[in-house]
Amino acid sequence: MSTENEGASVPSAAEPRPESPTSPPADAPASAGERTAQLPPVALEKEAPAPAASSAPATTSTPAEPAASAASAASAVDPATGPEYGQQTPSTTPPTTPPAEAPTAQFPAGPPQPAYNATNATGVPMPGTPDAGQWYGGAAAPPPYGAAAAPWGAPTPPPRRGRSGGLVAAVLAAALVAGGVGGGIGFWAAKGSDDSSTTVSASGDPKIESRTPGSVADIASKALPSVVTIEAQSSNGEGGTGTGFVYDTQGHILTNNHVVASAADSGKLSVTFSDGKNYDAEVLGRAQGYDVAVIKLKNPSGAKLTPLPLGDSDKAAVGDATVAIGAPFGLSGTVTTGIVSAKKRPVASSDGGSGGQASYMSALQTDASINPGNSGGPLLNAQGAVIGINSAIQSAGNGGGGFGGGQGQSGSIGLGFAIPINQAKNVAQQLMKDHTPIYPVISATVNMKDNVNGARIASGGDGSSPSVTPGGPADKAGLKPGDVITKLDDTTIDSGPTLISEIWTHKPGDKVTVTYVRDGKQATTEITLGERRGDKVG
Repeated sequence: MSTENEGASVPSAAEPRPESPTSPPADAPASAGERTAQLPPVALEKEAPAPAASSAPATTSTPAEPAASAASAASAVDPATGPEYGQQTPSTTPPTTPPAEAPTAQFPAGPPQPAYNATNATGVPMPGTPDAGQWYGGAAAPPPYGAAAAPWGAPTPPPRRGRSGGLVAAVLAAALVAGGVGGGIGFWAAKGSDDSSTTVSASGDPKIESRTPGSVADIASKALPSVVTIEAQSSNGEGGTGTGFVYDTQGHILTNNHVVASAADSGKLSVTFSDGKNYDAEVLGRAQGYDVAVIKLKNPSGAKLTPLPLGDSDKAAVGDATVAIGAPFGLSGTVTTGIVSAKKRPVASSDGGSGGQASYMSALQTDASINPGNSGGPLLNAQGAVIGINSAIQSAGNGGGGFGGGQGQSGSIGLGFAIPINQAKNVAQQLMKDHTPIYPVISATVNMKDNVNGARIASGGDGSSPSVTPGGPADKAGLKPGDVITKLDDTTIDSGPTLISEIWTHKPGDKVTVTYVRDGKQATTEITLGERRGDKVG
């Protein structure tokens, strides 16, 4: 089946190529208002409108006097019969006869300590050293400090000691006393006179609480008042929720066509700002092929109309930070972040409605979370400027198909697509001027299902006109039925949808260089783009 390249007419639908593993079943049902987006040659799904719906305690040091007192008291205690090790009990009856000279007490000596790494480079123990592990933790090692044989704070009475042993005991006793006193004071300070919390709170300095310029919070705080939630309702009561943003101070709002399409004919359209104020609106103009629409507040008096600054989508680079704002599933004012994950991604998308035509874009791809209801919302860069209008997502739900299919809506998997703002701005200006979209064309019909690594000009027309319009831009450039277009300027063309989406990034009258293959031979030609006014019907 051949559909018209936008050189002449818009194909009735963008269908996935047979070999694509992500193509949804051809007979998958889809409800009105839902948009299906696939990467070409697979048609992507639109991200459809969502259904309406005190300071720390100080450590205290023990003065030197208690330590000295403890030392004198400990030296007067008979090590053999006195109190437990470390206890201070002054002697009241000095000995009348000097005791027999006692040997100087020493701690038990362990076996010789090997040097750290007591093996040579080959792992063999060095001469004169114990076997590996003999001292540290070995069988002959002394009991570790705090073992069951001598619990910490209550060791077994040591052997009789002279003055040297008493000095060691005094030092250890002083350490224990100092530790006990310090711990006691610390505990008292923590408890204090009441049970108040010791959590330290930061001061409420307004300068500290302000957001860093250029941060996500700063960008969001500036942009949110200019982002609106749109509720569209058809004459029969059907509709959904989408997003838009303030375009100028006259009350124009920029959004997606598929957000407002249901209210375009005798429907009801309302806009809600972040401050909760609601306004009635009307569709000023819409372009189905671009999926861009401009609506206007019926009575903008009282509305805070601060236009969002527009960036340059051509200068966006892969890896640039992005901020998306919208109303996913009706949750207004939702902010998500990500990066530009690809540029010039050819996307053909459809809302899945009966008789609905496909939209084409050479999209900015982002991994910022985008869901149904984000449609029409701004994709911002790190400076807070709009670089795209969020329009479609690739979804893994419902067997790789769209949002609908009778199984409920699917959500983001990190593959979102936005219409570059440079293109959307041109379309918006056309719609505000005469309410009619203008499309650049080459006036040739290309096959949409071919697997030829290019866009093949159909051998025959659509029944009412030839595949290459006589006297049209393609005909003047020498293109013929059967030619396979492989490049447009420096952009590789791999399918019919890719060719259309790339042509539509230009304006009527622009000159482009086309590379094509005919009978196995490659050639180039220059085409001056023509124009078509309005969307095709049927």
